[in-house]
Amino acid sequence: MSTLILALGAGAVIGLALGALGGGGSVLAVPALMYLLGFSPVGATTASLVIVTLTSVTAMVAHARDGNVRWRTGLLFAAAGIGPAMLGGALAGRIPAAVLTAAFAVVAGEAALRMLRSRLAAEGAVPVRPGRVAAVGGGLGAVTGVLGVGGGFLAVPALVGVLGLRMGNAVGTSLLVITVNSLAALATRAGTVEGLDWEVVGPFVGAAILGAWDGKRLSAKVSGHTLQRVFALVLLMVAAFMLIDALL
Repeated sequence: MSTLILALGAGAVIGLALGALGGGGSVLAVPALMYLLGFSPVGATTASLVIVTLTSVTAMVAHARDGNVRWRTGLLFAAAGIGPAMLGGALAGRIPAAVLTAAFAVVAGEAALRMLRSRLAAEGAVPVRPGRVAAVGGGLGAVTGVLGVGGGFLAVPALVGVLGLRMGNAVGTSLLVITVNSLAALATRAGTVEGLDWEVVGPFVGAAILGAWDGKRLSAKVSGHTLQRVFALVLLMVAAFMLIDALL
C-alpha cells in the first residue's frame, strides 16, 4: 500500500510539472523511481520514458486545444533528435549505474541553475539557423535517450531562443518534441520495457496524466516565472543528493 501511495504522489507531481511548465517533470521521475520506489538506474530511466511519453501526449492535447502547439516547427526540431535519442537509448544499458546516476545529477543540476537564471520573456521572430537547430535538437535527443528524460527543461529555452516562439507556444510545442524523442528512445529499449514493474508504473502514469491536466490549469493562474523558480529549487536539491549518492 505504501508503494502505491508513493507512486501516486510522485506521479501527480511529475504530471503537474509537465502540464504547467512543458517539461521538467521527467527530471524528478528518475530520482523518484530510484529512491522512493526501488528501481535500478537503467530501470528508472526506462520507466521514466514510458511515463513521460504518455503524460506528455496528454498535456500536449490540452495545450493544442488552446492553439499553443506549433506542429510543423516542433516536428522539424524533434526530427534532429530522433537518431541521437535511439543511439542514447541503446547505450544506456551499457553505462555503469554510478556513472549514469552522476550524469543524471549533473544534467538535473544544470537544468535547475538554467531555470533560476532564465528570463524567458522573448517574443517575436528570431533568425533560424538550420545548423544550430540541428545541433540543439540532436543534443536534446541524446539526453533523452541516455538519461530517460524528455528534455523539456532544455526544449523550452531552445524553442524561445533559437526559434523565437512565444513562451506559451514554446511550452506546448516542447511537449510534442518530448513525445517524439521519448518514443524514439523507447524503440531501442523494447526488451527492457517488458521487465518493468507495471503495478508501480501503471498507477504512476495514471496519477501523472491527471496531474498534467491540473498543471495546465495551474499555468493559467500562477505566473510561469514563479512556478519555474519553485521547481528549480526542488530540482537543485534532488540533483545535489543524487550526485553525493553516486560519489560515495
